[in-house]
Order: sequence, then C-alpha cells, then structure tokens
Amino acid sequence: MSENEMKGKGRQVKGIVREEVGKLTNNKTEQVKGKVEQAEGKARENLGKAQRRAGKD
Repeated sequence: MSENEMKGKGRQVKGIVREEVGKLTNNKTEQVKGKVEQAEGKARENLGKAQRRAGKD
C-alpha cells in the first residue's frame, strides 16, 4: 500500500467521524465538510492505487 493510499484512507475515516459529529450536533456545515473530506480521501487513495499500478510508488 502506497503512502497516498494510506493517507487517503485516513482522510476518509476522519471525514466519516466529522460527518457523524455533525449529525449528532445537528451541524449541517460539519456534515458537509465531512463528506468533502471523505471524497478527498477517496481521490487520494485512488491516486495512490494508480501510482502503484504504474510502478511509481
């Protein structure tokens, strides 16, 4: 697993936590920020997978 994949997974987890905190506190802004973080994490994870497949890790 490449560095980008690991950091992407971590970002996704952070986003899930942030989204859930937003739900618990009824804070729509935090929910949206959490979803954005999850999307950023998924993109970084996919970048890492592509780099690894291309042999650029």
